[in-house]
Amino acid sequence: MNSEPGRSGPQRVKPPLSDAARASLATTHTLFRMFVVTVLGSFFVYQLGVGYLWLATVLTAAALVLGVVLLVRAVRLKESRLILFGTISGLVVAAVMVLLIVTTMVLFDQVREYQACMGRALTDRATHECMVQFQQVLPTGVR
Repeated sequence: MNSEPGRSGPQRVKPPLSDAARASLATTHTLFRMFVVTVLGSFFVYQLGVGYLWLATVLTAAALVLGVVLLVRAVRLKESRLILFGTISGLVVAAVMVLLIVTTMVLFDQVREYQACMGRALTDRATHECMVQFQQVLPTGVR
């Protein structure tokens, strides 16, 4: 038995990173942080309403560009699996945001009227009426 708890055999020791490798890793981490901020920013700005749809579009486009750059960088430089997994997950969220933004752009007037109605609705009945009105103005194939 081992006399030290938590030790189960010889440990692999990684060689120290060169200055260039450390700088590359720091750049990748900075890109990853920027990517996460743009994806989350896009998601939360979209929740604000159709008046900020342009900002959600810009943030989503930036997230897609950063995500692709980061994905290529992570695969080419063999970065950690956590960065790779986070990048792929963020790109999936950004792809869903693209679908939401395109749908909102197509139905812009209807969504704007619905949000204005919901802003005026003070009761559950008024909220329900807004929803029914929104469903009635949607094109038949969308309902």
